[in-house]
Amino acid sequence: MISHLRLLLVLLLFAAAAAAQVPIAIRERQTIRIPASAPAPALELRLTAAYLDDTGWNAADIRPIIEQSARILAQCNLGLTEVALVRIGAPAAYRDYATRSARELVRALALAKPTVYFVADTRQRPAFDAEAIGRGNSRTRPELADTVWVTRATRAPGVAVAHELAHVLMDSGEHSSEEDNLMRDETAAQNVRLSPSQCARLRSRALENGLIRPVP
Repeated sequence: MISHLRLLLVLLLFAAAAAAQVPIAIRERQTIRIPASAPAPALELRLTAAYLDDTGWNAADIRPIIEQSARILAQCNLGLTEVALVRIGAPAAYRDYATRSARELVRALALAKPTVYFVADTRQRPAFDAEAIGRGNSRTRPELADTVWVTRATRAPGVAVAHELAHVLMDSGEHSSEEDNLMRDETAAQNVRLSPSQCARLRSRALENGLIRPVP
């Protein structure tokens, strides 16, 4: 009788462990269509936005964030009219940003870039609410090049996503001290302006790196 109980306990523990190992997988895809700005932009950015189950994010939250980011980037004659929105299932260890787990996640999914990942929190130290990884700061983590990671704690997330995408598109971690500039080191709702020189660098570097393209 005791051996049977032990066997049952082992089987239950095995079943629980197997159920906990949710595979990394794309659960759902949809397209967010954003009306083009006027005048029509000369360049387009094809963006992927991905959110993980059980992180507090959902499609209804993300759509207005992407729409605001698109309006901000439009000042650089850049259109973001169609965005692939992907829902991801993954084990709990992947729901917070950390370099090792993020590299595994990106390799497993192989999503088109640039990609914005919406996660629960960060395990990195020092901790940032949102983080951009371009070509220049990804030499030791090449899988993460051209990605942005946004946590639930991010303030003014529409502005933050535009700010981090600008870092990726410019391939620069540089910040600005100009009033109301998008690239100030603290994200705030009023900080949305990009200078002509910033826009020129954004377009030039992003075209060079194949992250944007002329509108057909």
